[in-house]
Amino acid sequence: MTAALVPLRRPARPRAAVLVLHGGRASSEDPARPWQLAALRMEPFVRAVSAALADRDVLVARVRYRLRGWNGERADPVRDVRRALSELSGPAGPVPVVLLGHSMGGRAALRAAGHPSVRGVVGLAPWWPAGEPVAQLAGRYVVALHGDRDRVTSLTETADCVRRARGTAARAGLAVVGGGDHAMLSRPRLWHRTASAMVTHLLDPDNTPDPLPEQSYGTGGFPVL
Repeated sequence: MTAALVPLRRPARPRAAVLVLHGGRASSEDPARPWQLAALRMEPFVRAVSAALADRDVLVARVRYRLRGWNGERADPVRDVRRALSELSGPAGPVPVVLLGHSMGGRAALRAAGHPSVRGVVGLAPWWPAGEPVAQLAGRYVVALHGDRDRVTSLTETADCVRRARGTAARAGLAVVGGGDHAMLSRPRLWHRTASAMVTHLLDPDNTPDPLPEQSYGTGGFPVL
């Protein structure tokens, strides 16, 4: 079977890891390929994260899906993420992991967050439908960035998921990208810069600043970036 873990930045002795999860389709039995648009969309984020971690021994990898679709109760990408996390123990050992996922990848990251290696989840325009489970986030950090012009996934549902996660997660927050769309093509530098800064913060919260306003974690409305 083809490996689910595809290392993109591989230090000799990784002390932490970031797994990048691209989007997909609600239902599709077609094979997932690295040249598909959903996968290519995450390349700037890989570059931004790698640059932000240039002086740190952090492995950066993408998750290779077998199929393009979520495919109902099978939740195929979640199986791939869990397999990638298991494969990670070879090159990296038992190191803390942050999952960075867009759209369907954000949903897969949320579902896989219960793995013992996962420290946090960063969702980009995530697909977190109503009733998405959050119990697996116990002790983890979860944050989301969602554009207010997203017409594919729901900002309202993302906000609801974050609010529900606050009863379980170590910390849960959300910031709204003003003018942001689902493809993250509007204000791309803000998306890339904020996502990479958040990943860096979650890997080392004591020594790196949180890029989101404190309001992101409050009980009122969520801030607009």
